[in-house]
Amino acid sequence: MINISEVRETNKMIERENLDVRTITMGISLLDCIDADLQVLKQKIYDKIYQSAYNLVKVGEEISTDYGIPIVNKRISVTPIALVGGSACKSPEDFAQIAGILDKAAHDVGVNFLGGYSALVSKGMTEADKLLIESIPQALSETELVCSSINVGSTKTGIDMDAVRLMGTIIKQTAERTADRGSIGCAKLVVFCNAPDDNPFMAGAFHGVTEADRILNIGVSGPGVVKKALESVHGADFETLCETVKKTAFKVTRVGQLVAKEASARLGVPFGIIDLSLAPTPAIGDSVADILCEMGLEYAGAPGTTAALALLNDQVKKGGVMASSYVGGLSGAFIPVSEDQGMINAVNAGCLTLEKLEAMTCVCSVGLDMIAIPGDTKDTTIAGIIADEMAIGMINQKTTAVRLIPVIGKGVGEQVEFGGLLGYAPIMPVNPYGCDEFVNRHGRIPAPVHSFKN
Repeated sequence: MINISEVRETNKMIERENLDVRTITMGISLLDCIDADLQVLKQKIYDKIYQSAYNLVKVGEEISTDYGIPIVNKRISVTPIALVGGSACKSPEDFAQIAGILDKAAHDVGVNFLGGYSALVSKGMTEADKLLIESIPQALSETELVCSSINVGSTKTGIDMDAVRLMGTIIKQTAERTADRGSIGCAKLVVFCNAPDDNPFMAGAFHGVTEADRILNIGVSGPGVVKKALESVHGADFETLCETVKKTAFKVTRVGQLVAKEASARLGVPFGIIDLSLAPTPAIGDSVADILCEMGLEYAGAPGTTAALALLNDQVKKGGVMASSYVGGLSGAFIPVSEDQGMINAVNAGCLTLEKLEAMTCVCSVGLDMIAIPGDTKDTTIAGIIADEMAIGMINQKTTAVRLIPVIGKGVGEQVEFGGLLGYAPIMPVNPYGCDEFVNRHGRIPAPVHSFKN
């Protein structure tokens, strides 16, 4: 049983240490909206989203007021649109019209973001998948709240290198279409390997086809809480360090569990999962990098960083699964650059490089996230970076992702401002040597031998 006394125990965390419920995300299936007529399809999509989520924001605010728990974002995820729009859409422009109606629905119900402008192409692309992917630059440049994700690989199927190569071009085109806004379109575009069906965090959220008609997934975050707890055991041994992280993660997850149960009851929508992810914000004291420094590193990126991050990620998961029977999504530590002041400081100090970040993604919960690179980076280089990260996910049987932002008109040493939760980012250098011949090969990288578990 969860009771109000458990919430009171966390008051200090909320008031002083940036503990929050980062998001309530309602997943909505659009499979019953499928229609061969584009205009009918758009109306069905709008009606389904509005009828399902018209009071999502209101209920979130009521729970926040009743329990004194900050609920920062209210979001929606939908069925991958490539599956929904295949019958009606005959061109990229047709798919972009669906992005427009998704954006209108998101604005009308008042949510912060809507995810699911997505395609799942880990083994190959249908014509609808390809059209949706080709529509992404237009869709993300003409909408405000729509987020896109493309799953190009999995441990079970391998990596679709044709999709990887195409995404290198799409990311660059999206950057160019939003160049007047710091290429912000790319901040709403994620390339995945092993994407989960129940992720509540943007920009990668979509409502998987294995999910119920509607579902509520809760994302909880508290890097500042973990850092404060570690300060109380400064210099202690690894066992004490692990126990402290685990106990703190347990308490944070219980707060998410309370919100999940309340939201489910008030909205009449089943509870799905709690995603306990240490997702930073630009706010001082809300940094994953600062946790690593509290463990004993001068900067994130120093020798020992990957080991420290592995410890943190594992203990967060262990604490979370003890607190809730339904921990899912990505759950663990995120290492975005632009959203984490400690990461930005490490980049500016010359301690944190793209290559070190790639190594860190082997043991964290996501991948190369919110990294600004020079605007003149070649499409093929972007595709090569994606391929490397997808390979890490495929071989290690984990979710990995890439959210790169080639900032048009800017180079290494400059910075780009996004504002809000997205923060700002220094432009990081990219390896200048080419991979054109490799990424221009057609076909797919096959699944690893350990994927055959039937």
